[in-house]
Amino acid sequence: MAKIHFLVDGFNFYHAVADEHFHYLKYKWISLKKLCSFYVLSKNDGMAGIDYFTTLATWDPGKVARHKIFIKGQENEGVNVIYGEFKRKERRCRSCHKMFWTFEEKQTDVNIALRLFQLALQEKYDKAIIISGDTDLIPAIKAVRSTFPAKQIGVVIPIGRASEDLKKQADFCYRMKEKHLQSSLYPENLSLSDGTVISCPPNWK
Repeated sequence: MAKIHFLVDGFNFYHAVADEHFHYLKYKWISLKKLCSFYVLSKNDGMAGIDYFTTLATWDPGKVARHKIFIKGQENEGVNVIYGEFKRKERRCRSCHKMFWTFEEKQTDVNIALRLFQLALQEKYDKAIIISGDTDLIPAIKAVRSTFPAKQIGVVIPIGRASEDLKKQADFCYRMKEKHLQSSLYPENLSLSDGTVISCPPNWK
C-alpha cells in the first residue's frame, strides 16, 4: 500500500475560505483529516499522516482563542501541528503612501520544505500531497523530486484559487470542491477524546 502524507499550508487555506470568498466562510470549522481523505483516491493508498502548518496571531487575543479551539479539534484527530511565527514589517499604503506597521507570516514555506525532506529521508511517504497555492513552495517540490525520484509530490489548490505554476511542478493535482468542504465540517459541538467539548466560534457560522 502506498503511504500518503499531507502537508496543509494553514494560512493559505484559511485565506482562501475567509478572505476572498465570503460564501466559504462557514467552512473554517472543518476537519482537515476528513478533507484530506477525499484525496486518497485509490484503494491501494493509505493516509500516513497530516501536518498542519500555522501561526498564532498573538497580538489579537480573540483570534488566538478561536484558533486554539480549531487546533484542539485537529489534534484530537491526530493531526500534527507545526508552528511558524509572525514578524512585524513596515509597509507603505498604496492610497496615502504613508508608512505603517503590519504583521507578516514567516517560516511556513521553509517548514513545509524541511518537513517534506525529513519525511522522505525517513521513508514516511510514497506520495506527499501539499494543500496550498503558494508558488514559494516550487523550489522545495523541485528539490525533493530530484533527490527522491521514486516519490511523488502532488498538490491540492485551495478552493477559489489558481496556481498554474505550482501545478506544473507537481506529479499530480486534485481540485478542491465545495462538496469536499461541506462533507468535512465538524458538528457545531465537537466531543474530544478526553471528554471535553469544543464549539464552533459564533462568528465562524
